[in-house]
Amino acid sequence: MLVIYCGGVHANHDLCPACHELLVYAAGRLAKCPHHPKPACKKCPTHCFPPERREQLRAVMRHAAPKMLFYHPLLTLRHYL
Repeated sequence: MLVIYCGGVHANHDLCPACHELLVYAAGRLAKCPHHPKPACKKCPTHCFPPERREQLRAVMRHAAPKMLFYHPLLTLRHYL
C-alpha cells in the first residue's frame, strides 16, 4: 500500500525517505503487537500507533485501498477477507 501511495502522492517509483521511515516504524510496531491475529486498528483494544502516525496510515489506506485491486487483485481479496 505504501508503494501505491508514494507513487501517487509523491510521484516516486520507489519509496521516498518519509514513506520508507513510516514502513519501518509500522513494521516494528506491528511485530510487537500482543494480539494474534491482529484485529483492524479501529477495533483493537491496544493502539500501536500514536494519533499522528495513525492519521498518516489512514491517509495511506484511503489513497491506496481503492487502487489495490488493479495492482494486486489476489492480495486485495485476501486483505478484505
